[in-house]
Amino acid sequence: MKKSNTLKGLTVAALMVLASTSTVTQAADPIRIPVLNWSSQIVMAHVMAQVFEEMGHTVELVPAESASRYEAVRIGDLHVAHETWESTMAIPFYEAMDKGGLIDAGSHDLVTFEEMGIPNWVIDEGLCPGLPNWEALKSPDCAKNFATADSGGKGRWLEGPVEWHGDVMPNRLKGLGIDDLWTVKFAGAANALWAELDAAKKEGRGTVIFNWSPNFTDAAGFTFIDFPPYFEGCRLENGGTLETTGCGSPKGWLKKAAHIKFPLSHPDAYKFYTKMSFKAPQIGEMADNVDSKGMSHADAAAAFIANHRAQIDLWKN
Repeated sequence: MKKSNTLKGLTVAALMVLASTSTVTQAADPIRIPVLNWSSQIVMAHVMAQVFEEMGHTVELVPAESASRYEAVRIGDLHVAHETWESTMAIPFYEAMDKGGLIDAGSHDLVTFEEMGIPNWVIDEGLCPGLPNWEALKSPDCAKNFATADSGGKGRWLEGPVEWHGDVMPNRLKGLGIDDLWTVKFAGAANALWAELDAAKKEGRGTVIFNWSPNFTDAAGFTFIDFPPYFEGCRLENGGTLETTGCGSPKGWLKKAAHIKFPLSHPDAYKFYTKMSFKAPQIGEMADNVDSKGMSHADAAAAFIANHRAQIDLWKN
């Protein structure tokens, strides 16, 4: 009888532990992933969401802004920041790390580059002889071929959304001494850049737009402009002067950030996240599914997962 009571007590205790564990697992917060305003970042967010859901987690895709998401990760409002580009996002990334609460979760397997450039047909049609050397932009005859209705007679550079880089490009025009010939306008979102490529070609005018690599345009015929070399501290926001701020952009890494408690709250998801490391053609594929093939972000993610199922499953284990 005593042995039976003991076994019964152990069984009840075991069931209580299992119930407690199940409750903790089911009550865990949804994994909150930021959604920004360029295609590869959004598709990758959906890739992660779909994989995490396969793993039994609930997920929330949260609209966010590029720089402020690091503070959101730091304080736990978001769990991850999965596309951090060195040349334009390193400062808020490291500032959040210094405050505590945000950790470096590794890098993707590629080298990034973000810069102003032109579609190859601009060079082929001779709209600005001398490109991609930036000194070709000094020519008034070149600049007039890039004027638009909103550029006041100057050649136009179409930058990304203003929250991406602030005054980096307007300051560059001043630093290069060509702000009398060129002006910077800001796109509302990344898709406006690709719409501009189509519009310029139809209208037969030149266009200078902000772009980056890896992207779907890597295979579409796009050339970055060769500006004076970047060096540490050349930009105004990094302590540079007007004389140095004409510098171009650096090549860099593509990192992943996470909230410091993510490894504890969702250990299997965090393990996948640290293993997840995309190469340049894969980032380009994510963007191409949306920007060239017209898929929704969710469908683009599903197609990407199907195309890379073996790699995804390897990272899950």
